[in-house]
Amino acid sequence: MLIVMHHHASQEQIDQVIAAVEAMGLKAEPIPGSLRTAIGVLGNQGYVDDSTIRTLPGVRETIHVSKPYKMVSRDFHPESTVVDVAGVKFGDGQRPVLIAGPCSIENEQQMLDAAAQVKAAGAQMLRGGAFKPRTGPHSFQGLGIEGLKYLQQAGQASGLPVVTEVMRIEQLEVICRHADMLQIGARNMQNFDLLKEVGKTGHPVLLKRGMSATLEEFLAAAEYIVAEGNEQVVLCERGIRTFEKATRNTLDLSVVPLIRELSHLPIIVDPSHATGKRALVPVMSKAALVAGAHGLMVEVHPDPANALCDGAQSLSGEGFAELMGELNGLIDYLGS
Repeated sequence: MLIVMHHHASQEQIDQVIAAVEAMGLKAEPIPGSLRTAIGVLGNQGYVDDSTIRTLPGVRETIHVSKPYKMVSRDFHPESTVVDVAGVKFGDGQRPVLIAGPCSIENEQQMLDAAAQVKAAGAQMLRGGAFKPRTGPHSFQGLGIEGLKYLQQAGQASGLPVVTEVMRIEQLEVICRHADMLQIGARNMQNFDLLKEVGKTGHPVLLKRGMSATLEEFLAAAEYIVAEGNEQVVLCERGIRTFEKATRNTLDLSVVPLIRELSHLPIIVDPSHATGKRALVPVMSKAALVAGAHGLMVEVHPDPANALCDGAQSLSGEGFAELMGELNGLIDYLGS
């Protein structure tokens, strides 16, 4: 439930409403706005009887919210959230952010080369996987902590903030020391214990949509993080599983404007994992920006033909530079 206060409501009246909600055994979350304060009611398992709340001084109206996500909803938080990752900002009113780099960290030189290439082309953040969740157990699983060190070193050398995936709770401490942003991959989108612990860190989070997740399930997963007090969450559409076999996944661009309507959190698109085909990455990148994405995550490798992971969907440094030239022109046009 959402309690909307009158614009002239006093702090004493707001505190009285909060006390009444807490007396019902529920949690009250004040949401200050430019014109008036709203109070989100959390923790209920069903319908909340608002008869006593509606009569309290200063209360304008109560709105029952049936969605399984509340704190990430625009009903509770009308103003768009801008997520700041070491000075790189995602969200409304910001220039779309380009995150680029290899799927997997393979060695020190590969990361230094990749970082230099994406930085020169105009990327604002560097990506790289140190811990890799793979479909088969015999595939390359990543370099682990050694890879984290290479990623951090490359980020510092290029001046780019870095993002990498966390797979387990016990990895959180060390990854937070090396990365500016934590990525929750598609396979862990509903690892609720991990989501809760990530929320407690306060670290910026990139949450990828699960390969079979509905929009509601996607936003409910983000709710787990935000409910722990961390609103620094960027959502990422990376394609969903359908009956289509022509591409690795099916890129659902309709989710971009829908999420912008339903949630205050920024959303970006990963066209590399969505399509699995290098030739499709440029056109789907442009389509994502036209749809309203707040940024892109693109896989770039210094030598895609010999990449240990996902070389077929990775752009070369030269290919990424060409794409960035086209994207900058499109971004300028869309912003005009």
